[in-house]
Amino acid sequence: MSDPDRICVGAIAGSFGVSGEVRLKSFCADPEALASYGPLYTEDGQRSFTVKLTRPVAGGLGARLSGVATKEQADALKGVGLFADRGRLPSLPDDEFYHADLIGLEVRDTGGVLVGQVRAVHNHGAGDLIEVYGPGLRETLLLPFTRAAVPTVDLTAGRIVVDLPEGLD
Repeated sequence: MSDPDRICVGAIAGSFGVSGEVRLKSFCADPEALASYGPLYTEDGQRSFTVKLTRPVAGGLGARLSGVATKEQADALKGVGLFADRGRLPSLPDDEFYHADLIGLEVRDTGGVLVGQVRAVHNHGAGDLIEVYGPGLRETLLLPFTRAAVPTVDLTAGRIVVDLPEGLD
């Protein structure tokens, strides 16, 4: 289980070269900011790495991670998420949210009826989608995370309001 005071800022996409360099996928608005957030941790917090960016590479950033010196060590880390301490991340404008803050929020429709909870936030390249699940749903819903579909996000109250498309309400 990940620490709620840490936010996933990237992932290790695999090794790059033969001397322990890795290819990173950055989930930051400024991809290179990933290296400025201090040590990055694995999801379970068992390992931490200092990150030194080396060069842009296809589909990501080349980097050196502390404690990773061989291609085999880098290969073993493929797919590992990298988490930064929340306090080291920039504050967000009022209309932006860290995905981690949305997961678990109660979801209600515009009439106040409970729809379910946010299970995950996905992005397949065309914008964020929230995945909603609940006991009254036959299957999970994927809704675009836009102001039109999600007019209200209230982190303090722990809920979002969704304007369900015709046929889903």
